[in-house]
Amino acid sequence: MDEMDWALLRELQADARLSYSELSRRVHLSPPAVAERVRRLEESGVISGYHAHVDLTRADRAVIALIRMSCYGPRCILHDTEVPQWPEILEIHRITGDACSMLKVAAESITGFERVIDRLAPYGQPSSTMVLSTPLSWRPITPLPHNPPAPGRRR
Repeated sequence: MDEMDWALLRELQADARLSYSELSRRVHLSPPAVAERVRRLEESGVISGYHAHVDLTRADRAVIALIRMSCYGPRCILHDTEVPQWPEILEIHRITGDACSMLKVAAESITGFERVIDRLAPYGQPSSTMVLSTPLSWRPITPLPHNPPAPGRRR
């Protein structure tokens, strides 16, 4: 990816509803060139979709939690195609350590959260952490800085 790709990503992450014409004005590239570059970013999987950011509490999902699941083998939630369809589950991450996965869930109430825990229990040991606040809920992806090698180390 070059600097122009990053400029396009910066603008699209700020507002994915920009027209190619407005996007071209902002990055100083012709609309056909912008359309081609965006198409390439989509086809290569760099851009995986366009989404609205939703305030969970305003969408009646006031109880947000992270749940570590310790489950292995055929009954693991990672092997069940139904679990990702539960409306309370927002993210599932396969992780290292003494657990197999981390789930981000959003329920309408503590009672609703308890129902999720109860549904997860047959898969293994759930361990939950309630989210009190979210100082950083999302940030755009930017290029990583190119750090010089540490003294005495070669690249």
